[in-house]
Amino acid sequence: MRIGIDVGGTHTDAVLMDGDKVLASTKALTSADVISGIKNAFATILDGVPTGKIETVMIGTTQFTNAVVERRELTPVAAIRIGLPSGRGLPPFSDWPDDIRSEIGGHAYMVKGGYLYDGWPVADIDLDEIDNVIKDIKSKGIKNIAIASAFSPMNAEPEDLIASKIREAIPDADITLSNTIGRLGILERENAAILNASLLPFARRVVSSFIGALKAYGLACPLYVSQNDGTLMSTDFVRRFPALTFASGPTNSLRGASRLTGLKNAIVVDIGGTTSDIGVLQDGFPRESNVVIKVGGIRTNFRMPDILALGLGGGSIISDNGLAIGPKSVGHNLVNEGLVFGGNTLTASDIAVALSHTKMGDPTKVSHLNQEMLLSAKSTMQTMLEQNIDMMRPGGGQIPVILVGGGAGLIGKDMLAGLDIHRPENAGVANAIGAAIAQIGGESERLLSYQDMSRDAAVELVANDARERAVAAGADSASLRVADIEETSVPYMNEGATRVRVKVIGDIASLSKGDDHD
Repeated sequence: MRIGIDVGGTHTDAVLMDGDKVLASTKALTSADVISGIKNAFATILDGVPTGKIETVMIGTTQFTNAVVERRELTPVAAIRIGLPSGRGLPPFSDWPDDIRSEIGGHAYMVKGGYLYDGWPVADIDLDEIDNVIKDIKSKGIKNIAIASAFSPMNAEPEDLIASKIREAIPDADITLSNTIGRLGILERENAAILNASLLPFARRVVSSFIGALKAYGLACPLYVSQNDGTLMSTDFVRRFPALTFASGPTNSLRGASRLTGLKNAIVVDIGGTTSDIGVLQDGFPRESNVVIKVGGIRTNFRMPDILALGLGGGSIISDNGLAIGPKSVGHNLVNEGLVFGGNTLTASDIAVALSHTKMGDPTKVSHLNQEMLLSAKSTMQTMLEQNIDMMRPGGGQIPVILVGGGAGLIGKDMLAGLDIHRPENAGVANAIGAAIAQIGGESERLLSYQDMSRDAAVELVANDARERAVAAGADSASLRVADIEETSVPYMNEGATRVRVKVIGDIASLSKGDDHD
């Protein structure tokens, strides 16, 4: 049996699964300290279940995303970019919001070196220059360091060289190399590495807390954490790459929706307390975004799901006689502020209860609502969803729409009548189910020339790198399979230049390995 947990901003959802069967589930308000909520979830779903029967626990968390957005739990970082004389006019932190740049320190260093995509050096590395940078970092007492080199996914040697010299001078340094976390595009990849480096001490504390919650209930099984591509990573991997959890919540919901319905290609609408996240399933996995993603106002090139966030949720505030819904929301305070719970704020949940779409609270407290206003609000909800679903529809074609999330009950059976709507059982905890069923994944990307090697050889080269990353994240090497290959011709470069990206997935490695509880 497996346990899947998804810690959201409003709710903490958990499921106990035996294969594809959901044995127990719970949805509770997220606690201020998060861990209490996880412990409470264990107490609910493990009632009467021997802990020895639990093979593994999977957790999806928004803690690291929230830390960036809220500018908290971040550690000062020294950012070293290898690439001079190129890029001198756009140093690290150039496009960062002032508040988070100040929080992290804005310690930027630019040095000579790096390579172009074809292996030609930008400049020779100056070892004396590197030594002076390290001395300055050491004098400032900075232990968290991000290193980014031009085209490092093609040639990571400059990043590795400087990292080794830093470890000699600062043995306890926390170092993030951009080639291990980001894609091509040095500015966005550098930003991703800096964010990751700033989260490393917090990641160790969070992982230790998660493991402590397991031990409190006598669970000695391995623990895995959700990544933002629908796969998992071991706790050791999370300690090194916490930023890979960004946007894992919506991803879990999409994966859970696919498992609950058996649909591999569909639009998924995950309706929560504050927003409705709309994404697209392609072959059972979330469609990835092809545009630059901002996290807390910072441009990154993480692998991120293509999600449209709509300000419609169970706590969304109704105004203008039902013609306006959200984006303001009472969020997790719905149980205190919503009319059906004795509060004074008219919310989308109150409308749904008054229209008999769902049951919660005391229906008599909304019996006085004007019928014209109720129908107006219903029409507004329907229009918001239809327009945004249409925006996400791949190729404009008709495909099924799956409604999940705790707020799915907002949508009456007579709404969205023109669409192929699916409302699966256990839809309210689809995100926790998505975490429970996930596999381990790895991804790699390179810029290669099909003139220098065959297409098959190029794909296999990138695939092997992806396999190594998947195994490092906790995958069983024998179970790995290629899940996605993306090839993009690059204009204005040598003929045959192609960006090759390969994603692999596989089963969790032997559950008998217990290094997650050291």
